[in-house]
Amino acid sequence: MPNTITPEKLAKKQASGDSIAIIDVRTPIEFREVHVPHAINLPLEKVSSDAVKQLADSTPVYVICKSGQRATKACECLADDPLLHVELVEGGTEGWINAGLDVVRGKKAIMPLERQVRLTAGLLVFSGTVLGYFVHPAGFLLSGGVGAGLAISAITDTCPMALVLARMPWNQTA
Repeated sequence: MPNTITPEKLAKKQASGDSIAIIDVRTPIEFREVHVPHAINLPLEKVSSDAVKQLADSTPVYVICKSGQRATKACECLADDPLLHVELVEGGTEGWINAGLDVVRGKKAIMPLERQVRLTAGLLVFSGTVLGYFVHPAGFLLSGGVGAGLAISAITDTCPMALVLARMPWNQTA
């Protein structure tokens, strides 16, 4: 488990003028919608020791996401580098907002990534069922494949569908 810091303590460090780096590992569209002031966006799939060292000229590096799950994965990815001192921001951006701290708000996403995943999975299952019933029984394999993918996603706490959707043009910022 990575070292952690509360949003309140991090906000005090930020206000005191300490040289700190806050890395937000959410997607660019999520970051654009709302983020901690002076945070740097580095999506989880791009997190590496080299990438963090290029973005952050100070240590420790504070890692944040929406609620803490992706940031925890990022911290685990960076834990092997002895030159980096990484801390997880407890509760993520939601915890920061719930603490009543200032955030930068931008353009809202048309649909959050989590809902895009649910919509895509639902449409694929529905399509597979319709194909299996009206066209060919092999269509049911699509529904079964999505169901198996969702189960594996829950077990491994990863979501390949979200990674693919996050790369779609409508989920990118200029």
